[in-house]
Amino acid sequence: MLNPIWLSLLLLAVFIGGFSGNLGPVTAAAADSAKNAVMGIALPLAGWFALWLGMMRLAELAGLVNVLARLLRPLMRRLFPDVPEGHPALGAMALNMAANMLGLGNAATPLGLKAMKHLEGLNPHPGLASNAMCTFLAINTASIQLIPATAIGILAVNGSTRPAAIVPSALLATLCAFTAGLVSVKFLEKLPRFKLPPVPANPAPRKAEPEAADAPTEIPPEPTPVSREGRYLLALYALAMAAMFFILAFPALANEGFATLHAALPRVIPAFSFEPLGPELARLHLATRLLSVAGLLALPFAFTFFPLYAWLRGVKVYEEFVEGAREGFQVATRIIPFLVAILVAVGMFRSAGGIGLISKALGPVLGAVGFPVDLLPMVLIRPLSGSATTGIFTEIVHNFGADSLQALMAGTIFGSTETTFYVLAVYFGSVGIRKTRHAVLAGLTADCVGVIASIAVCRWLFA
Repeated sequence: MLNPIWLSLLLLAVFIGGFSGNLGPVTAAAADSAKNAVMGIALPLAGWFALWLGMMRLAELAGLVNVLARLLRPLMRRLFPDVPEGHPALGAMALNMAANMLGLGNAATPLGLKAMKHLEGLNPHPGLASNAMCTFLAINTASIQLIPATAIGILAVNGSTRPAAIVPSALLATLCAFTAGLVSVKFLEKLPRFKLPPVPANPAPRKAEPEAADAPTEIPPEPTPVSREGRYLLALYALAMAAMFFILAFPALANEGFATLHAALPRVIPAFSFEPLGPELARLHLATRLLSVAGLLALPFAFTFFPLYAWLRGVKVYEEFVEGAREGFQVATRIIPFLVAILVAVGMFRSAGGIGLISKALGPVLGAVGFPVDLLPMVLIRPLSGSATTGIFTEIVHNFGADSLQALMAGTIFGSTETTFYVLAVYFGSVGIRKTRHAVLAGLTADCVGVIASIAVCRWLFA
């Protein structure tokens, strides 16, 4: 499905640019987008990929991924019936989902790429997306968001008095998008158009990838048991993390106490006539703060717990981390052609004025059904480019105010949708998948439901 979309973007960009006199900016956008794909995205990601793939190798060798897979076995078996029980792909996908829920996009990407590599190892049709791959991508593009950190940050920087107000709206919207993405991907895989071909009786041997010789083929079933001293050390580590969590969360706990006192003072001393802070708002503030603290501690916890636990299980942590990190640059290199292809097409189409023309054509129709026309450019560009969406969102906040209904709607949409084409290009590109089957349609369905749910929820909560 990416073939006609990509070709249409290129052709429309040239034709629209020619008729509007924007061929110069279109050409410049192609060069800038190609440069940004390599220098702005792929190479900076190489170091992050190396870090996380090294950590994932330690987690695999220590048995942590297998433990997580066992805990989530009932859910993962229903979502991915084609993946064998206990396979490391299940643990990698579970970690990816957890990182996405906490808003840790940079951490989720290398975990997702690791999962895609495991899924490709199970794929009997190289180059063709399997059902498990499409389901994983649909869940990834419609991930439930506990903390839409980027959107909250933009609102806060622009002077919002309630930047965390979009936490419940984004959560409800992503629940709707997640359900729609999961239902659509499971429905579409059964249609004749998207059914997988029969598995060949004598499949051709796979061409070994350069890093395959160094990567473990499976998780050791029984790592070295943790000694009594090691268990004491883990207990001290857990206490230290709990203490750090309490210290970081203490301001929120104190604020809740102050809010309770604030509400009680007018009854005790009648001279106090200020309006009390409602208990619902106090609880929402406390929950948001605690989730933010959890997200703040998630990465330091992983960076220290994985190596510590692996060392206690007898793993040579430095050597194995380096072996896992070798894949980082190779993964970043493999995704460069796919990034160049999608970013160049999107950049040319946007510079030609294609997004503006679509907005003008659809604006009156959508306005008649209650859709905010001012949000249409952001909705159209969201599946294509994250950086462009950030710019449009910031512009909406500047134009309407950080506490306006439009800004809250835009923030909820930003936090509950995903750059679907970018995600598909990176994840499928990392394992050489060119035939994406129904993954694009399922991802766009989730995005559409996420947008509709965002507007409906915001009107219900804030209007």
